[in-house]
Amino acid sequence: MTDKIQYGFYVDTSKCTGCKTCQIACKDRSDLPLGVKWRRVYEYGGGAWSDNGDGTLNQSVFAHYVSLGCNHCSHPVCVKACPTGAMHKRSSDGLVHVDAAICVGCHSCARACPYDAPQFDSERGVMTKCDGCYDRLKQGKKPSCVESCPLRTLEFGPIEELRARHGDNADIQPLPDSSITSPNLVITVNRAAQPGGRVLNEFEV
Repeated sequence: MTDKIQYGFYVDTSKCTGCKTCQIACKDRSDLPLGVKWRRVYEYGGGAWSDNGDGTLNQSVFAHYVSLGCNHCSHPVCVKACPTGAMHKRSSDGLVHVDAAICVGCHSCARACPYDAPQFDSERGVMTKCDGCYDRLKQGKKPSCVESCPLRTLEFGPIEELRARHGDNADIQPLPDSSITSPNLVITVNRAAQPGGRVLNEFEV
């Protein structure tokens, strides 16, 4: 018997420039309709300027980007919230999928997920989400978002291998606390990151 694999993502926010190539590649691969974004790039920033009273200024301005899709969580609250079983976690690879044949489009999964991963397709009347590019995995390829990133900000693979290479941190603003769902996600935190900011591109995400 082979051991079960749990796939996950690694995001190096010290490299991400917010170019959104990953987001575009995801939409293109899955032919997603307008408004549906399985991967989103958040710009988070804040800080202020202060007058020293002597003609000089101090500043604490900061900003960084976070590329985010579904984290295929170990304890996916979307699966628990789904009344039909359409949202389910695959035993073979740990990827969280939606069975469109039994989804009723009730949005329960979307309301439960703190990462806003489930997205409603109004044309089909069903919930959709990042599927880990399982079709590409079968061909030995990487997910579209990972392969398209020009700065190699993203990695995808067995989560234990990613954690062995990059550590086990899964927290950065503006993401929710990782203890909620145990996401299969590893994040290298941008050195400019600090609390007290806000999402600067809400209209895009």
